[in-house]
Amino acid sequence: MSRPGISSASSASSGPLPGDPPGGRRALVVWGTGVAVYFVAVIFRTSLGVAGLDAADRFHVGASALSTFSILQLLVYAGMQIPVGLLVDRLGTKKVLTLGVLLFTAGQIGFALSPSYGMALASRALLGCGDAMTFISVLRLGTRWFPARRGPLIAQFAGLAGMAGNLVSTLVLARLLHGVGWTAAFLGSAAAGVVVLVLVLLFLKDHPDGHEPEPFPHQGAAYVRRQIMASWREPGTRLGLWVHFTTQFPAMVFLLLWGLPFLVEAQGLSRGTAGELLTLVVLSNMAVGLVYGQVVARHHAARLPLALGTVLTTAAVWAATLLYPAEHAPMWLLILLCAVLGACGPASMLGFDFARPANPPERQGTASGITNMGGFVASMTTLLAVGVLLDMTGDNYRIAFSAVFALQALGLTQILRLRGRAARRERERLVASRVETVHVPA
Repeated sequence: MSRPGISSASSASSGPLPGDPPGGRRALVVWGTGVAVYFVAVIFRTSLGVAGLDAADRFHVGASALSTFSILQLLVYAGMQIPVGLLVDRLGTKKVLTLGVLLFTAGQIGFALSPSYGMALASRALLGCGDAMTFISVLRLGTRWFPARRGPLIAQFAGLAGMAGNLVSTLVLARLLHGVGWTAAFLGSAAAGVVVLVLVLLFLKDHPDGHEPEPFPHQGAAYVRRQIMASWREPGTRLGLWVHFTTQFPAMVFLLLWGLPFLVEAQGLSRGTAGELLTLVVLSNMAVGLVYGQVVARHHAARLPLALGTVLTTAAVWAATLLYPAEHAPMWLLILLCAVLGACGPASMLGFDFARPANPPERQGTASGITNMGGFVASMTTLLAVGVLLDMTGDNYRIAFSAVFALQALGLTQILRLRGRAARRERERLVASRVETVHVPA
């Protein structure tokens, strides 16, 4: 018998569904092209994480103003999620990804050449707009080109590619920044955007032959409202949003901006050692992502325990680090913190595993957009809170990072509230799909 909030739908992922796309080599090429775009977008997104202290010196700004870079970028990203989901459902993946590449490449070039804080802010906003178009498009490619039973694993592999982009940003871009300087490092990295644009134009296709989506009437504002409301009414969509909200942001805040200053200024580490710990977060993310993807693909009921376990473990290790009685936490505890933060990204991907089965194919983009808003809204809120608290307390990182616990408590409350309704609705869908399959004529 299923526990509340734990889906018993594992059998639904054990075999192919009627009309499932076949997968195969062509699917890997097309999906890999989309993943390459996401990989580059994450390099651009996280480039500020290794350049935060340099940006503060270059533009002569403090903690609050520095956090505004990432906050604005995430504000644009989060605000674009539902519109992008609607665009993907309506226009298809290729057009949306092409536009995304053009925007985030232009943003990276603008950031490289910005002579002022205001122009740099505008460039990060443009980058965030293009970045917002990538991940939902990659998820849509996965659902269009691979069988449904592969969904959890495909999503985790997409997240893995994003972490690989973060790793490149941490290792390669950081060295370029200190080797060739600000302008050359950011301008040189923008060339990757041109490369993936060519790949999209040459190799990307929205769906396999013979698996075209059914025509769906688009009626302007009425279509938009219908898509959003139908997706939001599903408890699985809302549960997915709150799982994403609660799990993603601790690592995102750490990697995107505040991890390096925390390790250098609050923990007394050298930049080199701090960079190695940031790399550990990324490597841990990649390893945990492979494990979570395999577990959920085989045992759908593991989604919620994995998500809740990640949140509680992250909170416990953060508390131990911030409350450590000495001035600096010991290295073993910082290593443990970074290893645990690596689980946050894979856990956030579980949110899509709640939203995906709750919505039909024509709403996958919209539902994914709603879900993807969660972690980025939480990250944006925490980035702002940490920056403001640092300025208010004279760079007291222990107080500033306490904002993490408030958002985790909010997210946990919502997850526990929605888990029963989402599980019941998913069981009803599973029963209905079985009945429909039985009555399909041979």
